Amino acid sequence: MPEDICQTLRPLYGDIHNHCGISYGHGPLTDALANARQRLDFVSITGHAHWPDMPDPEPRIQPVIDFHLEGFAKLKAGWPKMLKELRETNREGEFTVFPAFEVHSCASGDRNILYKDLDRPDEDLAILYPDDLDDLNRKMRALRERGIDTLAQPHHIGYKRGFRGIDWETYDSEFAPVVELISMHGCSEESDNTRPFLHVMGPSDYDGTFHSGLARGYVFGVTGGTDHHSGHPGSYGHGLTGIWAEEHSRDAIWNAFYERRSWAMSGDRIELRFSINGTPMGGILPTGSTRSLSLEVNAGAAIDYVDVLKNNRLIKRVSECDLQTPASPADVIRTKLYLELGWGPRNATCSWDATLGIEDGRILNIEPRFRGRQVVSPLEGDGEEIGYHTARVLARDERQVSFETISEGTPNNFTTTSQGMCIEVEMPRTAKVFAELNGQRVEWPLEKLIEGARSGMMNGIESNAWRMNRAPLPHELNYRVEFEDDSDVDEQASYYARVRQRNGHWAWSSPSFVRQRD
Repeated sequence: MPEDICQTLRPLYGDIHNHCGISYGHGPLTDALANARQRLDFVSITGHAHWPDMPDPEPRIQPVIDFHLEGFAKLKAGWPKMLKELRETNREGEFTVFPAFEVHSCASGDRNILYKDLDRPDEDLAILYPDDLDDLNRKMRALRERGIDTLAQPHHIGYKRGFRGIDWETYDSEFAPVVELISMHGCSEESDNTRPFLHVMGPSDYDGTFHSGLARGYVFGVTGGTDHHSGHPGSYGHGLTGIWAEEHSRDAIWNAFYERRSWAMSGDRIELRFSINGTPMGGILPTGSTRSLSLEVNAGAAIDYVDVLKNNRLIKRVSECDLQTPASPADVIRTKLYLELGWGPRNATCSWDATLGIEDGRILNIEPRFRGRQVVSPLEGDGEEIGYHTARVLARDERQVSFETISEGTPNNFTTTSQGMCIEVEMPRTAKVFAELNGQRVEWPLEKLIEGARSGMMNGIESNAWRMNRAPLPHELNYRVEFEDDSDVDEQASYYARVRQRNGHWAWSSPSFVRQRD
């Protein structure tokens, strides 16, 4: 196989589409940034700014019109103050913050617009008020000529065209190198999706999907964004973006987006490498030669299967049945331990003081899996009674991590509201895993967690509860797939990879493209 350039790059995780109280939404900017730092390497907090083709007023939708106009005015008034706080919070090389705002469009679909730089004067980072998508592109082109770079990401693309879903006929990759594939609104991969569109904005339509864009021959990458409206960028289970970057820097992150070295995730951090002939995801290769495809996954839970699709058709599926598995577990195991906290009476809250740890071995990485409230509209209520920054890591070392959080009882039998912590560990199979939960201690040998999940109630039946998920074996977490495709080598094509975990979380690579030379 050709050398994979991805091996020289590092993964970074972020959310470039989310909202808080800077426009219409809930929660202070300070809390949104604090939540982002728990889980993300980079972020933009998006303010709703403009809707040039807003529907004409009528009683049925007047409340919707009103909260949009109020939100737009609020963002405009607070924009300088917002930029100041973003600059104060930004930490180059550690936590990178991009200023952003959103423009709605019934005709062409919504865009969230990011400025690359944060250290420019406020007048160089002004909100744009375009008449339509063509005007937006003209304004962004004028900025670029002045050395001010921007990015306009289409999002919730799967809605019907004319109702704020993408119009692929107007798509131009000049300022839109990536599109949002998944968020709280739903998944836009294809017609048959893991997460249907259930918001009041309506169901998805094939013409707006990722597959539709590929079938039309467009070149673009993908992201996952939460589109969260209650001050929680990176809210677990609502969407996540990964990029392959040379380093953690503003320039490297920006270049990764414009070179489409990005992938989308539904929730778990799933490290996904996909390349063709050594060129990372998002690359463009010439026709005329055999394609050597390489796929490498380090998952967040046990993998169900991995797929490779060519021209929107499945050409390769690999599951545990196709791989050689060890006859018995090794004495020292590298695995991921995921503790969930929640349940209890519906809509009631519970404060947790928790520690998750191991008695032997070492913690390699931690992944907070903290959720924000299930809100995507200001008409759906807020969380003033419990606040917005309610989960934080308190301390960590090689053996344990301590954190506090607030869970809410599940509102129905389909929506999970648990809070959690995942730790990647290397430890003896016979060593103990423990959790201290509001003064109660529970523990298990790792081999018992390899066998299956464990759970318990904090105070008897119908009280708050915890669940220690099953600990996957290394071969369940890590897949490497290599194969060649020598069919139709003179034809143009697109390829992408996707991963499904047994817990229902997914990841999708940006496509790689084969194109004829000019």
